[in-house]
Amino acid sequence: MEIFSWMNDQLLRMEWLSDLVKFIVEAAGLPVDTRIGASIHFFIYDVIKIFILLSVLIFCISYIQSFFPPERTRRILGGYSGITANILGALLGTVTPFCSCSSIPLFIGFTNAGLPIGVTFSFLISSPMVDLASVILLASIFNWGIALAYVIVGLIIAVAGGSLISALKLEDQVEPFVFNSAMTEAEEEVLTVKERVDFGKDQVKAIIAKVWKYVLIGVGIGAMIHNWIPQEAIAVVLGADKWYSVIVATFVGVPIYADIFGTLPIAEALLAKGVGLGTVLAFMMGVTTLSLPSIIMLKNVIRKKLLIIFVGIVTIGIIIVGYTFNAFGHLFI
Repeated sequence: MEIFSWMNDQLLRMEWLSDLVKFIVEAAGLPVDTRIGASIHFFIYDVIKIFILLSVLIFCISYIQSFFPPERTRRILGGYSGITANILGALLGTVTPFCSCSSIPLFIGFTNAGLPIGVTFSFLISSPMVDLASVILLASIFNWGIALAYVIVGLIIAVAGGSLISALKLEDQVEPFVFNSAMTEAEEEVLTVKERVDFGKDQVKAIIAKVWKYVLIGVGIGAMIHNWIPQEAIAVVLGADKWYSVIVATFVGVPIYADIFGTLPIAEALLAKGVGLGTVLAFMMGVTTLSLPSIIMLKNVIRKKLLIIFVGIVTIGIIIVGYTFNAFGHLFI
């Protein structure tokens, strides 16, 4: 147990990096017990830690993902039905693109291939909200209890949401062109180990190039919240004792276009300021799953009724999760 704790502190939390950054910042004449020094330490430490973990995790996940091209994924999902198919759709979403906008082309492909729309919606909800990288990153900033809890509730929302959409028989709410799009059945390519490694490297470059600015913005906001905004000011709006905090956090997250990597530093700072765990999770889920750009893109492939039902299901699910974790969050911290 002590070895696991040491590995968690040094490899995930990177306490050695925190100590190194602290030494450098204080050597520059900025004590970390001052607002400026603490902000600079928070920013440098979190940015370096997140990018190191991101690079390693994206490479490993992309290597795994290379075994699940769209053709194979469609075949796997096509062999199941009912709740089993929804569970598989949600689980496969954890090893696919890291944001909702990049998940939508796969959603179109799966729907066109004849998969039930409920299964494709389980995938669409899970893909941006829950991924293998989020487990490790959450554990590196919070702890394994919170990380696993986040993943489990995310998968529950994805499975429940997809199952409900299946039960409502809303196939007529998908735009006809989605079903009629020309698709070619590409022969599945067998990659060599080197090709899979190259694919992993390319994914690291592509995803880092896409998310780096959101990470910097997120860490910057986190540093400001952590060191400059009084706890009392945050407690007025998002305090754990405020009945409306979860609702506010969910809807505040919607206009923000980011992914879990950019929201984690903000979540870390909010939790440190006494914001309830459920409120923090609701904010993260709102940002990753209900961002305006993804909703606008989704509006182009499904009709208004289904879009409203999708947003409503996810929103209600997030709010329920938020209040539940605010009530029992002390068990995870």
